[in-house]
Amino acid sequence: MIISASYKTDIPAFYPNWLMARLAAGFCRMTNPWGGQTYEVPLTAATVDGFVLWTRNIGPLASHLPAVAAVAPFCVQYTVTGYPRALEASTIPADRAVAQIRRLRQDFGPRAAVWRYDPILFSSLTPAAWHRENFAALARALAGAVDEVVISFAHIYRKTRRNLSEAAERAVFTWADPDTGTKRALAADLAVIAGDVGMALRVCAQADCVPPGGEPARCIDAARLSDIAGRPVVAGVKGNRPDCLCHASRDIGAYDTCPHGCCYCYAVSAPGIAKQRHAAHDPEGPFLFPPAAREGRRQASSASRMPENIQR
Repeated sequence: MIISASYKTDIPAFYPNWLMARLAAGFCRMTNPWGGQTYEVPLTAATVDGFVLWTRNIGPLASHLPAVAAVAPFCVQYTVTGYPRALEASTIPADRAVAQIRRLRQDFGPRAAVWRYDPILFSSLTPAAWHRENFAALARALAGAVDEVVISFAHIYRKTRRNLSEAAERAVFTWADPDTGTKRALAADLAVIAGDVGMALRVCAQADCVPPGGEPARCIDAARLSDIAGRPVVAGVKGNRPDCLCHASRDIGAYDTCPHGCCYCYAVSAPGIAKQRHAAHDPEGPFLFPPAAREGRRQASSASRMPENIQR
């Protein structure tokens, strides 16, 4: 079993002590975001084949990574976008994130991290020309540290539209969701930039946007984990939405718990809810966020009705 930690929230950045406590205990408990049922996920060396850690800041977990690796091999899906603060309220600076990725390469090898430049948001602050320049600068900074970059374009769910529109009114910018041709054209340019510095560009679960020179992404990737482990990690393909090629995994995160404050985030219905849940988190408890009261669970379910394994 591959454990995903987590495309629903940033466990390495905000819940590292909980993760290590659960590894020590050998299990965690999860709540189904739709029906509210609870279940146990084993987290032992005998049951876990690998971890995929999704983050924008591996720093709080960094000192514990050898202990994670002692349970099972891991790879890090590391998002670095360098967007303006109006779009990303509290992510760490891009140069600090780049330094962390380089340290992952140094300590755990060339396959330890994948750079994610996603989601790509078209706005008056971040038009296509800005993305080309910004992506190129980040790619140069990460050259030699990663061999793959994953992109995707923002999915404008109902709550995403609401949060984006509120942020746009506060910070006085506009945003757009352009047609597929516009997205594919930008992806083609980014693929060339990535290739020039030795990175393969892959597109997450958006087959229509895969450009010449790019490929569909497999974010939960048993082959990469096999390379890191030096032994086969076997898992079937079990994408949870159209165009998803991820191998089967069990995600141990919870929606509405990431306080990064990114206004385009698919996993947070409202920034205030995420901050409240982060503040109420019990690092010694079996749940990342325990089963809520009926009304709270209804809100979480409404916030979370979307396909699994989507971009982070």
